[in-house]
Amino acid sequence: MFMRKFTPVTIALLCSWLAPTSLAQSTSPLAGVTLSQSKGTATFSAPMQVIILLTFLTVLPAVIMSVTPFLRITVVLHFLRQALGTQGTPSNQVLIGLALFLTLLIMQPVVLDVYNKGWEPFESGQLTWQQAFQDGSGPLKTFLTRYVREKDVKLFLDISHTPPPKRPSDLGLTVLVPAYVISELKTGFQIGAVLYLPFLVIDLIVASVTLSIGMVQLPPVMLSAPFKILLFVLVDGWNLVVGSLIRSFYST
Repeated sequence: MFMRKFTPVTIALLCSWLAPTSLAQSTSPLAGVTLSQSKGTATFSAPMQVIILLTFLTVLPAVIMSVTPFLRITVVLHFLRQALGTQGTPSNQVLIGLALFLTLLIMQPVVLDVYNKGWEPFESGQLTWQQAFQDGSGPLKTFLTRYVREKDVKLFLDISHTPPPKRPSDLGLTVLVPAYVISELKTGFQIGAVLYLPFLVIDLIVASVTLSIGMVQLPPVMLSAPFKILLFVLVDGWNLVVGSLIRSFYST
């Protein structure tokens, strides 16, 4: 009975009175997310900034592992540990920490360029987010282009049916990122295979000696492991491997 007293005209007047006159005057946003406008530029509210930040933090590990030297470094360190035959030493946490700090060292100039050309102008209101993304992705594209193979770029251009650009800087991130991942995987496997060779020679020599003297019950891996570790320590292997990895990014 109470609802019958509200005619369609009354409901329309009530809705027009409750509705906000503009986006800037909205005082009861949905779920606390608003988009306020000031001086012609749009700024996100605090809840919306938190949502964007959490989304970015969710994607950040995949970005670090895919579009940075972290990929090549972790692959090489994994092959090195397998070649040494030390099982879980160094642990995964140690190897990942070393790879992360080496990645920060190599990517520091690129990150600073991205911040200065993209985020800083956007934060000060000089650029829109589209322009900031385009300008900020420039240094990252330059970095990826230096280490990507032309064959891999052509593969993803054919898959996406994208015409080849006139300049390498015109390539999109949707093509550069997967091409860079494949290129880095191949480079990491090549370096890992080279690291395996001297330790493989030690394994073959120890296995031949143990078989020739009739020590069949003793695994050759147990005898070759101390020799491999001793060789790696004598040649200062960590310095050589880490130095070669860092120089491989600066020499290209």
